[in-house]
Amino acid sequence: MTRARPTVADLRRQRGQRQMTMLRYFTLDEAAAAEAAGIDIASVPPDLVTHPRYRDVAPGVFTMTGKTHLEYGSTDDYLAFCGRMIEAGADALYCSGSLRTVERLAREYIPVVGHVGLVPSRATWTGGFRAVGRDAASAIRLFEECRAYQDAGAIAVEIEVVPDEVARALHDRLDILLWSMGAGAGCDAQYLFAEDILGEGRSRVPRHAKVYRDFAAEYARLQAERVAAFREFSEDVAAGRFPEEGHILRMDPAEHAAFLKGIGG
Repeated sequence: MTRARPTVADLRRQRGQRQMTMLRYFTLDEAAAAEAAGIDIASVPPDLVTHPRYRDVAPGVFTMTGKTHLEYGSTDDYLAFCGRMIEAGADALYCSGSLRTVERLAREYIPVVGHVGLVPSRATWTGGFRAVGRDAASAIRLFEECRAYQDAGAIAVEIEVVPDEVARALHDRLDILLWSMGAGAGCDAQYLFAEDILGEGRSRVPRHAKVYRDFAAEYARLQAERVAAFREFSEDVAAGRFPEEGHILRMDPAEHAAFLKGIGG
């Protein structure tokens, strides 16, 4: 039975009642698995949410897509992009740009999700790829940034690699949804990348991630089996073992005789 896809209003009503699950994934197979597993929220690239089969395989997943501020151009460009994504089936749009952009999108009723803490596209401003908010001054800035997103009309903020105590305090003092990636259990959703959960061979799994399966080993096993199958095929061809009788088509003997007569015997 297909589950109902939550709306923004549904997510807001659930705030503080339970922690939801959120994944970053990239393929239709992963989308189908997320749907079957009951994952609540997903972050996906634009080419996946616009795939004609995406909503067939993930009808009940609240899905966010977007581009970083380095990719989308002007605010007008991003507004037009957001409209296309909403029409294609997206439920919310990620925006790492300025609060002016967030406010403009929110005024046009685009559900916007901001990003604080370790924001990869802005990491140089916070000291690189490292935790944010470990001291009081930077933690206060995080609070002010989240409050500014709330005031600008964003529906949620992804809060990444921030101390648990800070995220909890922000959640207690704000109304905006907080989606935690490495920010502890005091938020509204726990957010991980599918490739980390599946152990798909990233050279370094982030500290905040948990590996549940070893797909890298499975892919290596499958590749070894692929090589072995290709080698056996090659050897069979060389030795005359392929094709066998069951792999070829035969003519009716009378038709064969007529054919040979027709081409000169």
